[in-house]
Amino acid sequence: MEDVKMVYDKLDELGISVETVDHPPALTTEQADEFIVGVPGVRTKTMFLTNRKKKNFYLVIMDDTKRLDMDNFKEIVGEKVKMASADTLMQKMKLAPGVVSLFGLLNNEDKDIKVYFDKAIMDEERMSFHPNTNEKTVFINTDDMLKFMDAIGYDANTVEL
Repeated sequence: MEDVKMVYDKLDELGISVETVDHPPALTTEQADEFIVGVPGVRTKTMFLTNRKKKNFYLVIMDDTKRLDMDNFKEIVGEKVKMASADTLMQKMKLAPGVVSLFGLLNNEDKDIKVYFDKAIMDEERMSFHPNTNEKTVFINTDDMLKFMDAIGYDANTVEL
């Protein structure tokens, strides 16, 4: 639970308040959604992608009901990409599959992951993410999420996915 504490410590340091829902482990976005029914905020899914040579890394955040058009994303980043392996995810973000979120960027020592948000969710007031565990869901105001990203040294690239 050290990774979870690190998330809340950073949010506290930045003066960012969040709403947290504790729940049983959620192994899919559909399952996570069942645990947070009625709580306002867009439900997100976060995907960790890499190029074939595993030299470039991407975190893609979008509404969890939407499917990522890999061909479109390839055009955006200018190279072929695929889902990163569990080993690569552990190496870069110290997270297991099913726990990936922007809070895992706190573990990215190389600061070499580019972050892309779907434009469709950026006007939403709040977003939901796992705080480095799939036993909690955090609802954070979008403005505060951008403040968090900036504070830890990442750009929040907004694109149409």
